[in-house]
Amino acid sequence: MTKELDIETYLIISSSGYEINLFNPINFKSLYEKKFEFENKVYSVDFNILNTFLEENIFKIEKLIGRFIKNITLILESDKILNINIGITKKNYNESLNAKYFESMLVEIKDIFKERYQDQNIMHIIIDRYLVDGIDYQSFKDILKGDQVCLEAQLIAIPNTLSLELDNVLKKYHIKIIRTMDKNYIKNFFKDENKKFSKMAFQIQSGLNPHEVKIVPKNRAKIGFFEKFFQLFS
Repeated sequence: MTKELDIETYLIISSSGYEINLFNPINFKSLYEKKFEFENKVYSVDFNILNTFLEENIFKIEKLIGRFIKNITLILESDKILNINIGITKKNYNESLNAKYFESMLVEIKDIFKERYQDQNIMHIIIDRYLVDGIDYQSFKDILKGDQVCLEAQLIAIPNTLSLELDNVLKKYHIKIIRTMDKNYIKNFFKDENKKFSKMAFQIQSGLNPHEVKIVPKNRAKIGFFEKFFQLFS
């Protein structure tokens, strides 16, 4: 029997097919991997084929690990994914340009997005640019002071309707989607590196991209500021 904390389960839904992967984050090895490939690219989810694929593999995985799968991370490629850039500029009145200051700006950016795109569920928030008094910075930690502050971020989101449909598919197997990730974002971040998507996704989840904001569910107990990236309540 495999310890629950020693494995991560990933479901990849892409234009080329479906893949499920049982991944050990300690030794970066796949414990189970199965693919279904389309003859031609399909950019919408075929829920009948997806259901059949899951039926064929969920039981095999649970038999392998000796327990039920409770949670899964979804990696999605879809033409319905929304990719938007939003920037805000503020006049600074002698406030310290620290993590708390930029976190409040990120909350404003998130609120602008949610107001404009109420039917979308945010998957990723990536900081594109810190601009203070016309100077670009790689990190807020490099900024000591400034009067004119601009923060730009990229937001990647999935329609609430699609998110709900996918949730309902996994609920049949008593599995909860704990996070949905954009396959193209992961692929572009690693560029030409020849790694499995489960490993790349795990590294992204673990904070490999210092410019990505970590979104924390509202019902989770409040936790402190992480060294590499912000916390932002969803």
